[in-house]
Amino acid sequence: MKKNVFGFLLLLASLSHAQNKDEQMLKDMYKFSLTQSQCYSWLDDLSNKVGQRMSGSAGAEKGIAYAKAKLETLGLDRVYLQEVMVPKWVRGEKEMAYILDNKTKINVPICALGGSVATAKNGLTAEVIEVHGIDELKALGAAKVKGKIVFYNRPFEPENVDAFKSYGNCVDQRYYGAKEAAALGASGTIVRSMNFRLDDFPHTGAQSYGDLPKEQWIPTAAISTNGAELLSQKLKSNPKLQFFMKMSCQQYEDVLSYNVIGEITGSVHPEKIMVVGGHLDSWDLADGSQDDGAGVVQSMEVLELFKKLNYKPRNTIRAVLFMNEEFGGKGGKKYEELSKLNNENHIFALESDAGGFSPRGFSFECDELNFTKVLSWKNLFEPYLIHNFVKDHTGSDIAHLTSKKIVKAGLLPDSQRYFDYHHAANDKFDAVNKRELELGAATMASLVYLFDQYGID
Repeated sequence: MKKNVFGFLLLLASLSHAQNKDEQMLKDMYKFSLTQSQCYSWLDDLSNKVGQRMSGSAGAEKGIAYAKAKLETLGLDRVYLQEVMVPKWVRGEKEMAYILDNKTKINVPICALGGSVATAKNGLTAEVIEVHGIDELKALGAAKVKGKIVFYNRPFEPENVDAFKSYGNCVDQRYYGAKEAAALGASGTIVRSMNFRLDDFPHTGAQSYGDLPKEQWIPTAAISTNGAELLSQKLKSNPKLQFFMKMSCQQYEDVLSYNVIGEITGSVHPEKIMVVGGHLDSWDLADGSQDDGAGVVQSMEVLELFKKLNYKPRNTIRAVLFMNEEFGGKGGKKYEELSKLNNENHIFALESDAGGFSPRGFSFECDELNFTKVLSWKNLFEPYLIHNFVKDHTGSDIAHLTSKKIVKAGLLPDSQRYFDYHHAANDKFDAVNKRELELGAATMASLVYLFDQYGID
């Protein structure tokens, strides 16, 4: 009996020691991030010296060179580039659009959606038909749609606290809208921008023509929320009004680009790989500080934290800065393809691609056993106001990883303001708060540390 009691006391002491050690490590990481981190200055450079990093562009090449050079200053075991062929789409001249109502021209802000074809050189003018979704469009049929510009005007649902839920319930009209309208003979589409706020910023994003023959492709653009409100109002008083749009975008052959990778080799299990990452590419309207410059520099900061605190990870830790998430996901697919070819074993992957706002928690893709383990760490995060641990989608780039047993996680920042900037011309450095960005980096490093220490079940 005494032996059992003694063993139990030893176990309690061991657990207490581990708890104290982990508490101190998290405290040290948050302190370093808030006092010595370089991630905010890196983001300043990436945003204001490099600028937009559209996949396949000269800006993307500059971003790759910058990120590689900075990783090489951190004393990592390995920094390298991973080749990947990516799409090259060029927006061309600034888009033009106006409502033509009884010979009165009212200018409205639009921007072409990624992958759109151009209008004719003189632009496109046609009557408009307003719908609130693809199902409503299909119910109208070809007779009512043919030759017209389809105007998708389903707004974000304001009742959702999770802004990504509202985005998910609207984004189909952006991604598939042109395909479905073209199949019914429409001449073009315009889509209400994906955000809550009423403003004059059109928000771009990827769209797909699916398996439609190229000769059926039609120009497609986003219209600002203020523009959408005005157009809808004008259509109520004059259903026969016309809309003019002019775009000169063009698709080229795929070009060579790179994922950027920095690595600390594991001290105990170098063959087990843990990934932390974000996507280096942005849209071309701005420098993409929120989407996803923030995730890039936070991922780099995880490695800097470990090096500066002299933490020697048990497993190999990689920061992977993926190329082409916005417009095809080629970087994530290539990383997985090569990891399979090299028989790599990924046990954990964490992505930051939801902005640089205050961190609230993580989403997870894992089994119940590992999720229970995560929940046992909640008390370690409570002093830092990290409380939201859910099972949900984690990240587009790490979605491709298919190791035999892997835990995937996505950083969950506060989502309320994210779509004010998402894919728009105001997604610039001044939209990111320094302390929020740093807190996110420390939160990511904390989760990586815990999984590195205790592994996956």
